[in-house]
Amino acid sequence: MASTASKLLTLIICAFAIVQITLAGDPDILTDFIAPTGTQVDANFFTFTGFRALLPPNIQPSTFKALKASKAEFPALDGQSVAYAALIYPPGTINPPHTHPRSAELLFLAKGSLNVGFVDTTNKLFTQTLQPGDMFVFPKGLVHFQFNADTSKPALAFSAFGSANAGTISIASTLFNSTIDDNVLALAFKTDVATVQTLKKGFSS
Repeated sequence: MASTASKLLTLIICAFAIVQITLAGDPDILTDFIAPTGTQVDANFFTFTGFRALLPPNIQPSTFKALKASKAEFPALDGQSVAYAALIYPPGTINPPHTHPRSAELLFLAKGSLNVGFVDTTNKLFTQTLQPGDMFVFPKGLVHFQFNADTSKPALAFSAFGSANAGTISIASTLFNSTIDDNVLALAFKTDVATVQTLKKGFSS
């Protein structure tokens, strides 16, 4: 009897785990695509032109810039479980530590070089220096970064996501450009309130 109850409990736990894994991604849709109400659906609806800004003679930005093709910028992606981003790194710039809660990120380096890395749930750091043509995957939800250490040449990368809305949580901005109590942050970072307030000033401008 105890063995039967144990097997039943194990089965229930496994079923619950499978449901949770299934719900972790974008939900399946019951139509070919989703179009906002009133949208005229033709080939233009399925075309995104936002990356034309990458082509000459456009000027490189002075700070890191991400051009996104996600559900917000490209409504045809709604329900398709995919998104894309073009990442422009002027010399010496960084895409600061951040996470994507709803998707892994597959980065392809097209130009320049990049130092990339992520930290797993055991606090182990995985880093790599990428050259043009290299790809690197950042597992879903883990803190990661990219850094163009070259002080004279820009870098250009493209990232693919397994969600139409992967989400981005910038670690520093989330913590120091929010209304989290200064005392909470001071205790969390084992520092004092004055240091926390100095850090917050850097994000308020």
